[in-house]
Order: sequence, then C-alpha cells, then structure tokens
Amino acid sequence: MSDPFPAVAEVSAAGETADLFVDIRATVGVRVVNLVWRHLATLDGALPWAWAAVKPLYLRGMVDTAAARFRSGMTLPRLGSLAGEEPASVDAVLASYDHSNTINLLALGALLAWLRGETGAAGTAEQGPRLPAPDVALPPLASEADVPPETWALVLRLNRFGDRPRPLILASMYRHLAHAPAFLRRIEDVLAPVQADGSLGRAIAANRASAHVATMRLARAVSARPPPLADQIETSVAAFVDHAIGKMATIGRAIRVARRTLP
Repeated sequence: MSDPFPAVAEVSAAGETADLFVDIRATVGVRVVNLVWRHLATLDGALPWAWAAVKPLYLRGMVDTAAARFRSGMTLPRLGSLAGEEPASVDAVLASYDHSNTINLLALGALLAWLRGETGAAGTAEQGPRLPAPDVALPPLASEADVPPETWALVLRLNRFGDRPRPLILASMYRHLAHAPAFLRRIEDVLAPVQADGSLGRAIAANRASAHVATMRLARAVSARPPPLADQIETSVAAFVDHAIGKMATIGRAIRVARRTLP
C-alpha cells in the first residue's frame, strides 16, 4: 500500500529531531518512536511544537492516570484463544504496543481536542504515578522487502481489520510481528469472526468514544500557542487517533487478553 504519511526513520534522524526522538522514547517509556511522531517530524516545526504541548501530560502522570481508568472500562471483542508457546519477541511486541497505543491515544487525542477547541467545559485532568513501561527489546520493524510476499500480504490483510477497506496508515505492530508469520496467521483466524459479526467495530467505536471524553478533559491541561501548521498537524494527528491508534488500542489489548499474558 502507498503511505500518504511519510515519516523520518529513527536511524536517519539527526540534530533536533534525533534529540526529540530520544526524549520521546525516555518519556513515554518505549523502545521505538510511534509513527505519528516520526510523521510530524516531516512537517516544519510540527514535532517540537506538538511534543512540547503534550510532554507535561506524561511527566505529571495525567495521561497514565487517564489510561488506567480507560483500560478498566474498555470494551473488548471476544477472541478465540491465542494462548500457547510463541517466540518471546511476540509478547514483547504486544506488551510494548499495548502500553504505547493507549498512552498515545489519550495524549494525542488531547492534542487533537485542543487543536479543535473541544476542551472539556469542566473538570481537570487528575495527576498520578507513571505507569511502568515494558522493559523489552523489539525485533526490527519489517518492510515489504524484508519478508516473503505472502507475509507482507498477510500484514496488509490484518491492517484492514477494524478499519476502512483501504486504510490510510499501516499499523506498525503488524510490521513488528512480521518475523512471526505463524502468529500473524493465528491473529487473522481470531479477528476474522469478530470483524464479520461487527463486534470488533462496535468495540473500537465504544473505546474511541470513551477515550474522547477523557481527552477533552486532558486537553484543558495543554498550554501552547497555536502552531503555524495547525491545520496540517490536526489532519495528521486525527488520522492516527481516529484510525491507526484508535483501532490498535482495542485490537492489541484484545490480543493480549486472548494470549492470557496480561499481568
């Protein structure tokens, strides 16, 4: 699929962008920088502005507190069992994305709400302790050239679950799992029925709605000046919040439940 959202690869980042990537990894508690941040790095001045706007939400534990509350009330589709032995890297990928997708959904959702002027009319975001981030090493992020054609075709099929027929963004989690094609096939087997009966779409929609309520409250804590590229930043962040991260927060959590690997 063609990618309408170009991004700066972490290994290619230099100067201020490289420094910001280091800060994002350390602050969010992840080994890789989410695609949305790498895409914002392609827009003049967008990454430093966006990161400065939401970083305090991470540091003050506001996003973490909202994430814990959000997870406790998530609607999840009932997947068939994914329990059983898999490479350790599979559960490392799932744990890392389960953490970062939820955190980023709320932080970036708050940024989007602020850009749209949709801050909550009342209430303030609650501060609290930071959630522990998974201390795991991830396999390389696969590209089409790195895997057999049938594996890449499987990645693309999985990416359509919970999304429009031609998704805007290729979810990175599936690319990180491309080293384990047998597990990807197991994911396809359990997602296909819940896609067909509509329960996956309903769960994603319910969780997006719940997240939106939380992000409007978080947006009240954002303190920033309007950026020069506000419309472009809003369009880009919306694509990730409403589609890639919005669907994968639900899918990733449901897969971990089906794996029975949640602490």
